[in-house]
Amino acid sequence: MLTLEEALSLILAQIPATQGTRADLEQSNGRFLTTSICSTIDLPPFDNSGMDGYAVRSEDVLTASQENPVLLKLLGRVPAGTVFEGEVQRGQCVRVFTGSPLPRGTNAVVMQEDTRIEHPGEVSILEPAKPFDYVRLQGEDVRAGTQIAKAGSRISPATIGLMGACGIGSVEVGPLPRMALLATGSELLEPGEHLTPGKIHESNRLMLASLSSEVGVSTNIYPLVKDDLLATKEALETAFSNSDFVVTSGGVSVGEMDYVKAGFEKMGGKLQFWKIAMRPGKPFVFGTWKDKFLFGLPGNPVSTFVTFLLLVRPALLKFQGAVETGLSTQHGILNESVSNAGPRRHFIRVFIDPSGIIMPSGTQTSHMLSSLAKANGLLDMPPEIKLKQGQRVTVLRF
Repeated sequence: MLTLEEALSLILAQIPATQGTRADLEQSNGRFLTTSICSTIDLPPFDNSGMDGYAVRSEDVLTASQENPVLLKLLGRVPAGTVFEGEVQRGQCVRVFTGSPLPRGTNAVVMQEDTRIEHPGEVSILEPAKPFDYVRLQGEDVRAGTQIAKAGSRISPATIGLMGACGIGSVEVGPLPRMALLATGSELLEPGEHLTPGKIHESNRLMLASLSSEVGVSTNIYPLVKDDLLATKEALETAFSNSDFVVTSGGVSVGEMDYVKAGFEKMGGKLQFWKIAMRPGKPFVFGTWKDKFLFGLPGNPVSTFVTFLLLVRPALLKFQGAVETGLSTQHGILNESVSNAGPRRHFIRVFIDPSGIIMPSGTQTSHMLSSLAKANGLLDMPPEIKLKQGQRVTVLRF
């Protein structure tokens, strides 16, 4: 039986190196860069005004006040997008607006609220200005040649804003995996169907589709598969024909009605492993067919959820070119003691509040969806251990 780390290492080793494709910047949100991005320009590209007001020589207005205004000659105005052609001399100023290029000879801007127009062509300055007051200096945000985004990082709206401001119109990003979702079990009905004796509603596919969308992956949800070897094989073949990843739930244990492993091997797939020393999620199948991947998740919903987060999600991220593939972590304090008396590593569902207080979210058996719905993290507990109330621990956030 593999450890979680061994299983994850084997999975990620099978994911091929990412080949980038060119995408327009406006279509790149949530994608992963395959090459680092450097700015080719300074940002801002020129000294400019941070306010509506007047560009001045700071030395001319050092003594300005409400009681003793400094009178300057107004040479003209520079709307944003234009350039003042002359050079400002002693005792002169130019009307500027937010974003206007700073006229030559000036080194500060006085806000229009600190000025007064008493005669045409003249401006009274009512407050002093220091060098570079309300001036956005060329390159103070980004210098030409500076790396602004790393290969393997996820493109965010803020990253798009930065790259767009630096004049970058398209980027190299990793591919989006095609993913199929299957659920097996003769007892299953679609949500919304009328329950009959012995039947239950299937919700794992919808849950997995939602988890996948959080890492930028859209999914195809296939019809429910009855517990039958031929039906399972045919469903797998159909799913693989249009997908890079096929994720199943149910049918991966050792029961007489568990056909995913057998159906996969019958279609020519190669099983890599199928047991992990963890709880929930011990019966987990990973296999390869040609250059495609099977992830067989347990049918119990909590097991499905946890194994997807810890084993499938990292593979989906690496396929897209991500460098960081694990869940984010948060430190906190236990508000009660918790224990793992079993021989397997246990991922306990917990809720961590904004102040960092951690509490179990409810009953920890693998079919209990209510405690999963109340949780926002997993507490990784080694075998045969007890953690005390007040102990500082780390939570895997989802």
